[in-house]
Amino acid sequence: MTLPTLRWGIIGTGLISSWFVSDLVETREDAQATHLIQAIGSSSDTKAQAFIKEHSPNSNPSLYSSYDGVYADPNVDIVYIGLPHVFHKEACLQAISHGKHVLCEKPFTVNAREAKEVFEAARQKGVFVMEALWTRFMPLVRQLTQIIHVDKAIGNVHRVFCDFGLDIDLDNLPDSSRLKDPALGAGSLLDIGIYSLTWGLLLLEDHPPDDAAQPQVFSAQTLHAGADIATSIILSYPDSGRQGILTSTMQTKTNPVFARVEGSRGSITIEGVAASLPGKFTVFSKDAKMEPVVYEAPKSPGKGFFYEADAVALDIAAKRVENEIMPWKETVRVLEIMDGIRERGGGHFPQDD
Repeated sequence: MTLPTLRWGIIGTGLISSWFVSDLVETREDAQATHLIQAIGSSSDTKAQAFIKEHSPNSNPSLYSSYDGVYADPNVDIVYIGLPHVFHKEACLQAISHGKHVLCEKPFTVNAREAKEVFEAARQKGVFVMEALWTRFMPLVRQLTQIIHVDKAIGNVHRVFCDFGLDIDLDNLPDSSRLKDPALGAGSLLDIGIYSLTWGLLLLEDHPPDDAAQPQVFSAQTLHAGADIATSIILSYPDSGRQGILTSTMQTKTNPVFARVEGSRGSITIEGVAASLPGKFTVFSKDAKMEPVVYEAPKSPGKGFFYEADAVALDIAAKRVENEIMPWKETVRVLEIMDGIRERGGGHFPQDD
């Protein structure tokens, strides 16, 4: 079979874009698509040249000192948006208006209202759009959800704990930092708490997101200059009694074991460098005669951004406009949950007005 080919236009040359591009150009035996770096859009030619030299030296993309050049480039099939949160909506709308497909980093937008606006524009234009929540596409995560919800390896799930914490010296960051300025969507919730929340939903819900029973959500936030530096969330499912205790913080780094799932017949611990990048999980049985079973992520080059990129390529080749693992409805649902958390916690973005 001939692999589908996607020509990517990259918007933004920051850290997340560097990881994404470096992954796309990796040679992989399990690749499901061919990815070409067709164009780079940055704030200057110098930054764009340095970016491509370091992260994709064998590519020869068109380099633009503005994002408009990427949107208008007729050789670009899809735009990857790696800008700070608050610029996602406008970048998505610009790309869509030029008939480009879109893969936009998480959080997709700063609130659910913006996401709905983008998806409506995509619907009218008939283009593919997806939130780039890469963790959902990792083989280890897919294997874990299979073991929990289909194989029932630990019986009925009772509770899930997940934490994503980073030790960030906020006092020495300028007030204009995207990690401190509410106008830039600052705070632990949108930056890293979205991963803790995602793990809770993936591990507590044993049916597709479209049919998911909406949990009751309880939450608290600690604010600093209007941005949350710590958030705690409880998801409660009245019908099953399941609960998720999900946290994020910018005051201390999480231990390697960042999550635990407790069930009627056992438990599972999940660990890795961060909640966004799990490396393995261990299944423990209540049966003392059964030894713990360890499942490790497959060995592969790069970090794993290519899994979501492959999924996008296959969808576009099949003329689908959304992905079943990260459908539009799920992006909106997660943003609506986070909107409620911020409203209860006192956090407010100018974009909420």
